[in-house]
Order: sequence, then structure tokens, then C-alpha cells
Amino acid sequence: MKYLIDVHTHTIASGHAYSTLTENAKQASEIGLKVLGTTEHGPTMYDSPHPWYFGNYRVLPRELFGVTMLYGCEANIIKSNGELDLPLEYQKTVDILIASLHDICFEPNTRDKNTEAVLNAMENPYIDILGHLGNPTYPIWEEKIIQKAKEKNILIEFNNSSMTTSRPGSRQYCKKIAELCKENGNMVILNTDSHFNLHIGQFQQVHELMQEVEMPDDKIINIDENRIIEYLKSKGKLKDMNN
Repeated sequence: MKYLIDVHTHTIASGHAYSTLTENAKQASEIGLKVLGTTEHGPTMYDSPHPWYFGNYRVLPRELFGVTMLYGCEANIIKSNGELDLPLEYQKTVDILIASLHDICFEPNTRDKNTEAVLNAMENPYIDILGHLGNPTYPIWEEKIIQKAKEKNILIEFNNSSMTTSRPGSRQYCKKIAELCKENGNMVILNTDSHFNLHIGQFQQVHELMQEVEMPDDKIINIDENRIIEYLKSKGKLKDMNN
């Protein structure tokens, strides 16, 4: 299976990643990706970019080395009411917005409280993707979140890094979420969460998971490069690409 997009990646701007935007884009081009998203960590993460960074994406090209570039943020859910750490003015302007839970930004809590935070975040119309939901640090009521994500037209991410170097113990929870997504008909997206350019487009673990649960191809955004573009346009984004 050839996956053509990877929209959850990081550069040195996130502070604890190791490659530049140019290095990431070159790697994406060399391995045949058609769409690359750079989604730096939101402002409450240690060493993350200043909020102005996200407002200056307009200086960057829409294409690098033949790869369509999307510029976004992996924002942190920071309160039980679903508040994100990225200022609203930039939530409105980034190409793509991922909402995730990280333990230095939102203290892990009970299953009910963690679920409440994610459900409330989904009331935000600018959120496109829920990041690495299978993290065992944050137990959740998966069924409630999967159902609401479908209602709100929010993509569920399956994060390759969660099954390699990050968030140990995630796979069993990711499998349950994948099974629920299949049963419920959710659209899903595979991402690498790369913090180093050579990891971009390396989807082996999440690919195996998709095969294991027999996820239908028409529910996986990555298979067609146009799916992510059309999805974002349907939410009023990428207006510069309407021509």
C-alpha cells in the first residue's frame, strides 16, 4: 500500500526535533510523498515556537521539491473545557490543526476527565485531527470520542511513533480505536509524528494495524493525495488553492 501524505511532522522549530523544513521536504520528495504537513508543537510545550511563528507561515511556499506543503500546529489541549494553547487568531489561519494531549501541558486524569477534555475540544470548529488518542497515559472512553469525531467531521489519527519510540503500550488501545473507527465509519489518517527527516513517510506499524483490522481503503485519507486537500477545503481552509 502506498501512502501519499504525512501531515504530522516536526522541525527544529519544535525544539526537540532534529531536521529543518527543507530537509523534511527533500526527504518527502525523495520517497514519493505528494503532501507534507509540518505541525509544530503549540506554545505551552517546552521549547516550542512563539505564537507569532504560526502567523508567519504566509512567507513559505505552497510547494517544495514537488511536494505540496501544509503548515499547521499540533496544539495542546490544556484545560478540561477543551481549550487549546494556540491563540484563536492562529487557529483560524493555519492550514491544519491537530489537537493532542501531552502530559507537560495537561495533567493525566481519570478516564472521565480525560474524555471530557477531548469531547469539549471537539466543539472547536478549527480542529481537523485528534492526535495519538491511543496513549495509555490518558485513558479515555473511546466510543464516545469516536462517535463525536464522526459527527464533527474530525479525523482520527493513527500515529506511527506511538508504536515505535513514543508512548509505550499504545498499540492495544490504537487497535481498539481502529476497530471502533471501522465499525462507526470514521475517516482516519496515518501520520508519522516525525522528529527526524528520515522517519517521514515510514508507516510500517500503522500500516500493519490497518491491515489487521481490515480498515477499508476509502476510509484512509492517505491513499489519495486529494483527500486531505478536499477535506481541508470543505472546512474553509486552503483558500489560496481554490484557483
